[in-house]
Amino acid sequence: MSFTFTVFKGDKSGSPKQSTTTKPNELTGDSVLLRVTASGLCGTDLHYRKDDMVLGHEGVGVVEATGPLCKVLKEGDRVGWGYAHDSCGHCHQCLTGAETYCPERALYVYADRDQGSFASHAVWREAFLFPLPGALADAEAAPLMCGGATVFNALSAYGARPTETVGVMGVGGLGHLAIQFAAKMGCRVVVLSGTAAKRDEALRLGAHEFVATKDQDELQVSHQLDRLLVTTSAQPNWAQLLPILAPGASIHPLSVDGGNFEIPYLPLIAGGITVQGSIIASRYIQKRMLEFAALHQIKPVLEIFPLTEAGIVEAMDKLEQGKIHFRAVLVPQ
Repeated sequence: MSFTFTVFKGDKSGSPKQSTTTKPNELTGDSVLLRVTASGLCGTDLHYRKDDMVLGHEGVGVVEATGPLCKVLKEGDRVGWGYAHDSCGHCHQCLTGAETYCPERALYVYADRDQGSFASHAVWREAFLFPLPGALADAEAAPLMCGGATVFNALSAYGARPTETVGVMGVGGLGHLAIQFAAKMGCRVVVLSGTAAKRDEALRLGAHEFVATKDQDELQVSHQLDRLLVTTSAQPNWAQLLPILAPGASIHPLSVDGGNFEIPYLPLIAGGITVQGSIIASRYIQKRMLEFAALHQIKPVLEIFPLTEAGIVEAMDKLEQGKIHFRAVLVPQ
């Protein structure tokens, strides 16, 4: 016996198409069958809209059935999932809470290409699902499963303190969440954006200062930046930025881009600057992120689209054109 459900796959035309995936009807191990209730659209998804794979990795759903080894979840529970689906559970990385760097990790794009969050259902391991706090609606929680976890990880996993001044470069899908998380952690938040168009919104989200960088030879900030979150794919203008970084500051490139991340050699050394790469949050940090967001009412600003072929194409096209107001979420009709 088997169970077939609807999925939406990338297509060589660039317009994702509806298809189906079939899984065994009987769940094994700690597998969980979910009905998808919301899916975020992440910039990463755009890179694979022409690939023969099921799209989407910012998923939220309701548990419909559980395997024999499930210990926590039950039918009717609301859960989310993100970029990681599995790991070996035995290596150094897994045993120290860094399973996202496990050599056998199963990540979106690289594994389980027959399912994703652009779908009616999915089957994932209980160990990689996250119960959702009641204070977060399904559509609000979906972008947090990758976007929210990405920015929170850069702060939480690398020792951000409330006495820090945190710079956020870019006020978009990642940046508007970074502003909220950093502000609620007690940090002084300085937002850097090309123009002043998003100044009022950035301040409303929690920024303490806003700096428009276009055509500026020298940037003025009240405090040097201890940490800079780069949430844009554009290469930073280091001639502007390096003078406002504090000695020992850390730089966190958080967007996905195919080019090189380049920085002048001597200022990096002279200032003791760290460039810190990171992938998605570990499960421990992901759980803390959801609890923190619920407690402090951190929510993405959303545009809602139907989880249909037409809805997915419209949302992806708008995101590619830079016309989405912060985050797009797909909701079943």
